Amino acid sequence: MITYNSDGIGMPKIKRRATTAWIRSVAASYGKRVGDVGYMFVNDEKILEVNRQYLGHDYYTDIITFDYDEGDILNGDLVISLDTVRSNAAMLGKDYEEELYRVIIHGVLHLCGINDKGPGEREQMEAAENRALASAPFRARA
Repeated sequence: MITYNSDGIGMPKIKRRATTAWIRSVAASYGKRVGDVGYMFVNDEKILEVNRQYLGHDYYTDIITFDYDEGDILNGDLVISLDTVRSNAAMLGKDYEEELYRVIIHGVLHLCGINDKGPGEREQMEAAENRALASAPFRARA
């Protein structure tokens, strides 16, 4: 089951059914099934608090992924700062909605085993994000 919640900020306007189907489809393309995946949309202050408390990091970020996978079944909690998503979209000259969906799938790609910290991994992650975004629900309206 995929759940969407918010804490301290309004829920983003996403089509939950279409987004859930998209996430399941992307996971399946990596040979994975979705178990329990929870999205929590927060503001910058909340993500900083989570980053400090659970990871010992003292900085803002767009997403934190907690991976509880069991074999090929994806399980995890994904905490997304909508403030950082919005500021990153502006900084990169991207549409907010596209940036939001990029971050939504970024966490799932981490759960699928794709990393972005080591040599060459960022490029692999960006390529995977771009492939997934090609079929993202917000594209259906274009």
